[in-house]
Amino acid sequence: MAIASPPRSSAPVPPPRSGPTAPSRRASLQGRLRGALAGLLVFVLVVIAYVALTASSGAQYKLVFSSDELLVLGDPVEVGGVPVGSVKEITLSHDDKAVVTVSVSSSLTPLHQGTSAEIRVPSLSGVADRYVALTPGPNNYPALPAGATITKTSNPVDLDELFNSLNVNTRRGLQQVIEGFAEQYSGVEGDVNSAVGYFPATLQSLDHVFAELGHDERTFTDFLINVAQATSVIGSRSASLQSLIGNADATFAAIGSQQENLESGLKQLPETLTQGTATFKALPSTLSALTRLVNLSKTDTRTLPSLFERLAPLLVEATPVVHDLSVAIDKPGPDNDLTDAALALPNLAKTLQTASPNTVKALREGLPDSALFAPYSPDLEGFVRGFGEATAYYDADGHYAHVLPQFDTFKLETENTLKPVTPQEGLQGLKTGQLTRCPGAATAPAGDGSSPFADSPLLGCDPAEVP
Repeated sequence: MAIASPPRSSAPVPPPRSGPTAPSRRASLQGRLRGALAGLLVFVLVVIAYVALTASSGAQYKLVFSSDELLVLGDPVEVGGVPVGSVKEITLSHDDKAVVTVSVSSSLTPLHQGTSAEIRVPSLSGVADRYVALTPGPNNYPALPAGATITKTSNPVDLDELFNSLNVNTRRGLQQVIEGFAEQYSGVEGDVNSAVGYFPATLQSLDHVFAELGHDERTFTDFLINVAQATSVIGSRSASLQSLIGNADATFAAIGSQQENLESGLKQLPETLTQGTATFKALPSTLSALTRLVNLSKTDTRTLPSLFERLAPLLVEATPVVHDLSVAIDKPGPDNDLTDAALALPNLAKTLQTASPNTVKALREGLPDSALFAPYSPDLEGFVRGFGEATAYYDADGHYAHVLPQFDTFKLETENTLKPVTPQEGLQGLKTGQLTRCPGAATAPAGDGSSPFADSPLLGCDPAEVP
């Protein structure tokens, strides 16, 4: 079996190079790398040393405060909450002010004009816990040389100093306010703690509000100016405002006295709202019915013009009547209209309360007499009327009355004839001694029996006494 061998290349084989072998080249490369790393390490150490040396350097400045406010050597100096130095020395000037020497790191030096300083208290947990807060001036301002004195400083205001600035009544009022808060939140601490949980959201909302105010600064400025003017106007009305506050205090006191009624009203409020909801649910059907009513009324409104035309004459004639009625109700002047009469009715009622019983008593006591004379009133009226008619004639001497007694000079015979009689015969029919004659007995008895009037023998007269 024949096996074919691969063909050999005809290219010449290069001769081997002279020099170090592969392992020796790898060792040389590693040596160069170690040297580079060592140099880099030395460079980093030099940079760290330079930074450390430059950081330790800086400048010192003198700060003048009205008092040192319990500062001690070594207290920190901060800018924006970041420590940048410390207090190195505290001395007293010739005008009794505290001169505080501070060192500031070179990262902030040199300071510039416009730099201010303030002594601050980080918290109330420490009595002597203080630090100096620097506010560097703009970089485009002239630089301050090392050792320069900064006089633009301020001291913290302690609560004691704040309270000492208030008078006795104000401090007492503030104490009562604090005690009132304590009484108000007593027993509801859990609810208060739950409410405090909403403060972050509230502050976030306030931040959004202030941001919106900042966007429209012109409008906010105008608002503050208007508020200031309104406050000035209110201040000029201090007496009225004081009266208003007093009345409001009395109003709230009256509301507080009705606490039980308010509580009862609040308990009934849900039921009221439920009924109101039911009422509002029924409104659509009611409005639908009103819509139908309006649609049906449209045809009737066509006749309204003619109705108004007919009402016009009535209104013209009624105008003076209404005017007279208005005058009768309210007329200028005292005691001349219905209003004055109505105002006088209470006094009249008071008078009648005493006069009416007396009048009724008098009527009851005079009833026997009036009952006796009342039936004779027609006879009395006839006498006066007849006498008046007789005296109404005139002659040359004025009024006159003729009194002529007349007697019967005739008597009735048979066949309705009259026969003359003598005076003696004429007096035969006269009667005397009739002192209990009943009313109406002087005339012929009425056919219905109404005369003579005996009033069921209550008058005490004798119906038999007739002429």
